[in-house]
Amino acid sequence: MSSPGNATSSTTSHVMANDAVRSRLHVLRAIAWFPLLAAAGLASCVPGSDQRADQDNPGTTLTILAYNIRHGEGNDDIVDLSRAAGVINALGPDIVTLQEVDSAVDRTERVDQATVLGELTGMHSVFGAFFDYQGGRYGMAVLSKLPIVGHQNHRLPDGLEPRTALATKISLAESSEYIVVVGIHLYATAEERYAQAARLVEILQDEPMPIILAGDFNSTPDSEVIDLLKKAGWYVPDKGTDNLTFGSDDPVREIDYIMVRPKERFEIDLLDVIDEPLVSDHRPVLLKLRLLQ
Repeated sequence: MSSPGNATSSTTSHVMANDAVRSRLHVLRAIAWFPLLAAAGLASCVPGSDQRADQDNPGTTLTILAYNIRHGEGNDDIVDLSRAAGVINALGPDIVTLQEVDSAVDRTERVDQATVLGELTGMHSVFGAFFDYQGGRYGMAVLSKLPIVGHQNHRLPDGLEPRTALATKISLAESSEYIVVVGIHLYATAEERYAQAARLVEILQDEPMPIILAGDFNSTPDSEVIDLLKKAGWYVPDKGTDNLTFGSDDPVREIDYIMVRPKERFEIDLLDVIDEPLVSDHRPVLLKLRLLQ
């Protein structure tokens, strides 16, 4: 949610993680200082797809994570990318959209955070800069276990600070198909976010491939921004009662989403907001879906 100056996604069913899954995720908080061990111990916590459902609805199963990592700075004011990597590894996503990512910035010791997180998670990485900041660049990233065969960082209308949409073309090897995953971080006022969302609709309106749009929208479900995206064909799965994504230690707002288009190409298996109150000021949003043939 915050700017760098503040050191600061065809089904209508919603499936929450079961109690066993949720309790195992809570363990992550207690061992957040040992993220790689957490990853090894919790990597199986996301439930596998139902085999019978797979037979009834053939397609490719994908797990998507949207996570604003606040340049690796936790609620304890410690910058530690290994903790963010531990959360990612524990949840085992195929694709991650990351917001608030530094590249060679002074405040984070000039580390290329997208590259480092890619190495720590064993995923391909792509960085999309918003603007120059403290000797480096500030922006977003996409991580993927699947090959990223192309990407484009689309400029959006400026708000308080420049914004982009990081669009990646990802190869689904088992189906010989491609999807587009777009990372987003809208900012800052309602008017600026609406202009950015309107431009995003224009950029993506003629895209023929299935699209996943994920990130920090800085917009609540009843906002004009979310209404605009729904009218433009984006399906926004319901998170259920545990829907608040910001702040992570005392959630008060739902502003992080994963959306899909067209709705009929996707079946939602699981959508969960992960209770992780230390590693960032945002809670991760996890979506398991099936891309239908």
